[in-house]
Amino acid sequence: MQQREDNEAESEKKESVEKEEQQNKQIRDMGQVILNENSNKYKVELLTIIGEVEGHESAPSHSKTTKYEHVLPKLAMIEDDKSVDGLLVLLNTVGGDVEAGLAIAEMIASLSVPTVSLVLGGGHSIGVPMAVSADYSFVVPSATMVIHPVRTNGMFIGVAQSYRNMEKIQDRITTFISSHTHMSQERLEELMLDTTQLVKDVGTMLEGPEAVKEGLIDEVGGMKEALGKLYELIGEEKSKSPEK
Repeated sequence: MQQREDNEAESEKKESVEKEEQQNKQIRDMGQVILNENSNKYKVELLTIIGEVEGHESAPSHSKTTKYEHVLPKLAMIEDDKSVDGLLVLLNTVGGDVEAGLAIAEMIASLSVPTVSLVLGGGHSIGVPMAVSADYSFVVPSATMVIHPVRTNGMFIGVAQSYRNMEKIQDRITTFISSHTHMSQERLEELMLDTTQLVKDVGTMLEGPEAVKEGLIDEVGGMKEALGKLYELIGEEKSKSPEK
């Protein structure tokens, strides 16, 4: 009997160590982790979007990046896993690939589980759509969000078709942002074209409280507030579907 109890204890200890190692590997590889030690016993997936959002082309090896080919499958898994109760997205990004950023934003917005985002440090450029794609968004007071027109690198053919294409890309971004915030598309475009804010550039930098005042972000807050709101949304969702 004692031998069996010892074996069970040893097995549980081994499983705990393996779980911790797997979790640490997930954090190292993709900045993702499961939060399930809360008093409500909710299973929350944590997703971090850090540095530059890498798209169809690889960023320099010395750059800190978030690879969208890692993020999209993870979001699909979250939607498919019925044991997941919610998603918390942490952002500190300079922006990056427009197509990749919009793809991630659309995926987050389409999830059926409650989602909350928290901007730490910065949510710049294409980071803005990703920040506002959640059901509810937070920003810490010291964070900044930069809104500017779409930029391109490489060869740009200066013809009317090229400019129309740029306008369409810009319109996709402003339409997404305005449809997921309390800010109008007209106000967004006004901030994007401001020439008085950024040195040698066009656009606007908003600090945390300013982003909330403009209606871009829902609330100023940190981790405590973000998790508290997510638990609240999960509770509301579960009250609608008690069988889930």
